[in-house]
Amino acid sequence: MSASIRFTSALKELRIHLCQKSPASKGVREFIEKHYVELKSTNPKFPILIRECSDIEPRLWARYEFGKEKSISLANLTSNDVLSRIASMAN
Repeated sequence: MSASIRFTSALKELRIHLCQKSPASKGVREFIEKHYVELKSTNPKFPILIRECSDIEPRLWARYEFGKEKSISLANLTSNDVLSRIASMAN
């Protein structure tokens, strides 16, 4: 799967929360290594925030227009699964 996802104007920010060491965050760490650069170069001015914290469940937060937020768990997913979750939140 390609990381060349264009974000809609309704999406204002993405935040990715992960643990630096936990097995549940392994796919998120691999996503950052494999796909983050291409995703960011496709959306250069879009804020994609990556937050690391010990012993937390990996989650994806999306902030939309009018302050609406949605979040989904990224626990135990592969890097391609993480990318597909981001694509689904972007639409």
